[in-house]
Amino acid sequence: MTLTWTPALDRPDLLAEPVRAALEGLRSDPAGTDVDAVEVAEIDPDQADTAVLVEATGWAMEDMANCIVVAGARAGEERVCAALVLGHTRADVNKTIRKALDVRKCSFMSMDDAVERTGMEYGGITPVGLPQDWPVLVDSRVLDRSQIVIGSGVRRSKLRLPGAMAAQLPGAQVVEGLALEIPA
Repeated sequence: MTLTWTPALDRPDLLAEPVRAALEGLRSDPAGTDVDAVEVAEIDPDQADTAVLVEATGWAMEDMANCIVVAGARAGEERVCAALVLGHTRADVNKTIRKALDVRKCSFMSMDDAVERTGMEYGGITPVGLPQDWPVLVDSRVLDRSQIVIGSGVRRSKLRLPGAMAAQLPGAQVVEGLALEIPA
């Protein structure tokens, strides 16, 4: 299957509202993030899952990036972050993310909470357009990829951008060893 990639802001109908707003904000940012390098392609919503999309397109799992939302608490205060890891790895929630959040225990945010709090669809959650007070932990290996494919906030499309751009996203913190290799 071949997808047609278009500058993301040329197709706002393929973006969740928080994603569109974040991209518009990056465009007007004097820091000069090249928002035109972010592209969008329409997909079959039934192929939103990374493994299914890889099988359908033949793309490398290493070029796919997954965004997860993790929550924990310390002294009664909730702490939330997002983590962006490559498709052939899994986020080290119990050690690296737990330490980054400075909590004793953390876990994936429930689907209902993640959808409600991000304004994005489950299976389309992306690091672009998350609540501003959420840190976005980015596995350092993401930056080494020439292009990554991530969610667009909706299940019916994907974003493609240079891997290095992930470090320029609002709230981004590059973390060495954020993800672990998935055993074959």
